[in-house]
Amino acid sequence: MIKRLVRRIADTRYVRSALSEQADLSLFKQKPTPRVIWGLIIVGISYTIGWPLITLLGFVAAYTGRPLILAVGGPVAYGLSHLVFILGAYVAGAQYAHTFLRWSTRMLMEKLLVPQAPHPDKKQIPGN
Repeated sequence: MIKRLVRRIADTRYVRSALSEQADLSLFKQKPTPRVIWGLIIVGISYTIGWPLITLLGFVAAYTGRPLILAVGGPVAYGLSHLVFILGAYVAGAQYAHTFLRWSTRMLMEKLLVPQAPHPDKKQIPGN
């Protein structure tokens, strides 16, 4: 059943093209453009907005004795960090994610499609 699923996945156009074109990570060797650098900076800012801000709101809520500061501000800060992350990913562009996903798809499928030799300790059952 698993072999059949792997075969069906391998027959998709995306996987066939990743395998036939030998998808690699050569894009990562090129110098990033200023747009990509700004996108990565924005993504980094999103990480500093998220949990550190929620932690700060938690301390403020505990210090002032007003739990609503964290109950309302926490989800708002977390949502804001996600929006900033999405903006950074948009500015940086999807080509890096696309390149990495094609390469990882190729690597995974090459491993899954290689016929596995039987383990020496296990007896082969005829017909399997």
